[in-house]
Amino acid sequence: MWLAVARLSLLVPFRWLAPRLGETMAESSEDDGREADLGQRVAWAVRVASRYTPWATRCLAEAIAAKAMLRLRGVPTTLYLGLAKDEAGNLSAHAWLRCGRRYLTGEKTMDGFTVVAKFAEAPPA
Repeated sequence: MWLAVARLSLLVPFRWLAPRLGETMAESSEDDGREADLGQRVAWAVRVASRYTPWATRCLAEAIAAKAMLRLRGVPTTLYLGLAKDEAGNLSAHAWLRCGRRYLTGEKTMDGFTVVAKFAEAPPA
């Protein structure tokens, strides 16, 4: 269900979606606590479910879905958006999600991308 919600959220202008992703240019803690194992289980569930959707599930939808699932459980994460240029000068974009020190989604292809935005839950006051 969260993959469908994430996919549909990509139909709205990004300026409307961005505030719902968390605090802009903020980072969550890199401390691994009880959340690390839960994050790994959620990442596994998102990867498996994305294979069975009737649409192509891309990195941003996977990161948004995992972030939403973990936010409901009170687990802080950081969603990164990156850009890279190939030899021909073409831009490509990528999204990945971190929980603690572990990357949950998009980790296999994040190298070579320059972070242009990141979104995390606001730190507690």
